[in-house]
Amino acid sequence: MLRFGTPEYLYLLFLLPVLAVGYIFYLYNRNKRLKEFGSDITVRQLIPLFSPKREIWKFVLILLGVLSIIFSLARPQLVSKLREVNRTGLEIMIAVDVSNSMLAQDFEPTRLERTKFAIDRLLEQLKEDRLGVIVFAGDAYVQLPITSDYLAARAFVKQLSTTMVSRQGTAMGAAIDLAVNSFSSGSEGSRVLIIISDGENHEDDPIRSARNAVEKGITIYTIGIGTPEGAPIFLGNDFIRDENGNMVVTKLDEAILEQVAFTTGGSYVRATNSSLGLSEIIDHINEMEKQEIRAMVFEDYDERYQYVLAFGILLLLIEFLILNRKNRLFSGIKIFDKR
Repeated sequence: MLRFGTPEYLYLLFLLPVLAVGYIFYLYNRNKRLKEFGSDITVRQLIPLFSPKREIWKFVLILLGVLSIIFSLARPQLVSKLREVNRTGLEIMIAVDVSNSMLAQDFEPTRLERTKFAIDRLLEQLKEDRLGVIVFAGDAYVQLPITSDYLAARAFVKQLSTTMVSRQGTAMGAAIDLAVNSFSSGSEGSRVLIIISDGENHEDDPIRSARNAVEKGITIYTIGIGTPEGAPIFLGNDFIRDENGNMVVTKLDEAILEQVAFTTGGSYVRATNSSLGLSEIIDHINEMEKQEIRAMVFEDYDERYQYVLAFGILLLLIEFLILNRKNRLFSGIKIFDKR
């Protein structure tokens, strides 16, 4: 498994397209000035040893060198050892509604973005518990299997989007059924499912699924995000409208979320703009009896940045040794020029 010790340095990759655009602009201006000076034949006669292709190759080497150095700063690491450990904790599966209704802006900036922010803050508080993520709309999919790697979990949560599930709808029952089969074996009695949704279920019977979850030892907590008065859904460049041209307003449906939670002995929390409700639910979860769970953890990581750094320095050294002009002694050897 590959990971980065300091992934924040990967933002420097945005420098590469900036450098490329700057170089293209430089070539454009230089060629424009050369054309004003004289024809191509005249310019070649004045600077016969100049090689445009060498210059391009030098820039490509610079880009590759900078790319390698940026990756080295991010400290790529490879796992060197796996170890089985026994932990006292819970397995928590979070099911996130990613239907288009989660784009409503009654929570700033949107319901979904507030959800992602709250889950990220939750991951900072977890220690011994294991966590997985399910996304659902008209269908449900496991976005992140149960894991104790919180760094990976945070990366997956940041990628949550309404485009992850192509079929629209709110199949809450499918999400519950998927969660039932996604917990690891041996975790009975320490399974928790947290559902974050606006509650507008149109696809299936989540109450039936919740009863099945109880039989599997799963407690479900639900969070209702949205307001009872509702808000329009902004998608693309306009608000979603019905067949009559009226804006579609999505409202919070608390009834179904409350029933699902109470069926399993859990609780329901309505999110507010100041608190999504995850902290309150975690307080309830911490009161549950935790069991010993076996887990495989990555114990050691080997640094690999030195190899990437060395490769980058080598590329920059090669670029430094290549001249913009042809060498008189080797001008007959056409490595870069085919003419």
